[in-house]
Amino acid sequence: MDVSSTTNGTAGTTTAAAAKAATSVASKMNADTFLQLLMAQLQNQDPTKPMDSTEYVGQLASFSQVEQATKTNQKLDSLLASSFLNQADAIIGRTLTSADGLMTGTVQSVRVTGDGVMAKLTDGREMLLASGISIS
Repeated sequence: MDVSSTTNGTAGTTTAAAAKAATSVASKMNADTFLQLLMAQLQNQDPTKPMDSTEYVGQLASFSQVEQATKTNQKLDSLLASSFLNQADAIIGRTLTSADGLMTGTVQSVRVTGDGVMAKLTDGREMLLASGISIS
């Protein structure tokens, strides 16, 4: 396994985790916000000029698209986490050295967190896999 590819992949892991968190919050806010606005519009419409049925159907279709995009993002996040675990499995038993050289140890296990891939060393310490880490 090429060390540079692992380093680049783990740096991408941290970036992907941050992007995932931002996207998840934005997606939920958009769907909830859309529903609240639609309900407010229906409750406060002018009784003498009710909403056109085609406009209503169009708004429901828009909501359906937002909901489907949210579900797709959730499935992609799950697939991405699985991919990270498969890649991280290759470093179990290997020696990691932190970017500053202060922490070195053999990898006992790995787990995916919101911050990225966390390696547990045989001495019990944990190291976040990020750019600058050496693997041997």
